[in-house]
Amino acid sequence: MNYLKYTQYVYLVFGAYFIYDGFTKLNEPQGTFWLSFMIAGLAIFMFFFRRKFARKFDDRNKKS
Repeated sequence: MNYLKYTQYVYLVFGAYFIYDGFTKLNEPQGTFWLSFMIAGLAIFMFFFRRKFARKFDDRNKKS
């Protein structure tokens, strides 16, 4: 389960990509930039959630 420490950073990569995508779509007339920003916000939230979960998991394993 050591890979869980590193998979959380994938969410940051996705968040950065969707922020970039949102800024590139900002000047388009269709107005779909908000979806990219929402996905980026979700990805950043998932990064912090997974990091907190990984810390709890490590603390639980250290106590055992």
